[in-house]
Amino acid sequence: MANGILIIDKPKDWTSHDVVAKLRGVFHEKRIGHAGTLDPMATGVLPIFMGRATRAVEFASQGDKEYTAVIRLGLVTDTQDITGNTLQSNPVYYTSEQLSAILPQFQGCIEQIPPMYSAIKKDGKKLYELARAGKEVERKPRPVTIYSLDLVTQLSSTDFVLKIKCSKGTYIRTLCHDIGAILGGGGCLYSLRRTNASNFNIDDSVPLLSLLSSTNPSEYLSAVDTLFSEHPSLTVNIEQEKKIRNGAQFPITASNGIYRVYSQSNDFLMLGRAENNNMITIKSFFEVS
Repeated sequence: MANGILIIDKPKDWTSHDVVAKLRGVFHEKRIGHAGTLDPMATGVLPIFMGRATRAVEFASQGDKEYTAVIRLGLVTDTQDITGNTLQSNPVYYTSEQLSAILPQFQGCIEQIPPMYSAIKKDGKKLYELARAGKEVERKPRPVTIYSLDLVTQLSSTDFVLKIKCSKGTYIRTLCHDIGAILGGGGCLYSLRRTNASNFNIDDSVPLLSLLSSTNPSEYLSAVDTLFSEHPSLTVNIEQEKKIRNGAQFPITASNGIYRVYSQSNDFLMLGRAENNNMITIKSFFEVS
């Protein structure tokens, strides 16, 4: 039985679902999920949760993301990335100064209209299903936050490398499309690599193909409590542990806040919240027999 978190460096041309399905077979674990879908064309950090750790997916999914993206200016596609059908192709030449000058318009709290090629549902149907049927429907703008947006380098007259830190729900494809629209010649996403997701860094990831060739893939598993490392730890006594296992709150002397709660034997029991000298379960992580 596998329990824990895998930080996978997803290769190109794999869907996030492909990765989950493959790892389900490798670890013989039915309880498996991921936090933060990556498109097949994208590579990089894909946190995978196994066993009891799947209860933490909801926390990781809410986290911020960091990307390195290549934007291609002068090209507009129906998917807003290089894999789509060309709608416009315009001869353009932009300098890094021209691009840098408009990037501040996209920083901070902004609104994005989700692309038609996305998994968002409209009247019970996913938008990409409607798009593949040749339909386009009205989509409401969604608020997202771009914490930083920097030009790293210019590769050619049309291709530029951007570094982006953003909130959950940000479409980098749409960001590239909208940047191109402001410049006037259009734009799309040429390549994308996620370098951080929910504080899991690309440097701590394992390439999927390396894991698949490993004789001991379990060595890459991290404990689920690493997701909550920013919160202080707290150890409870046996009676308090019984309360936790029964789903009951209990009195405790601790400052108000969120804690990683451990047993006397250092088993991670739960993420808890101390309120007015009471400990309340946010989410339990002990194994249920």
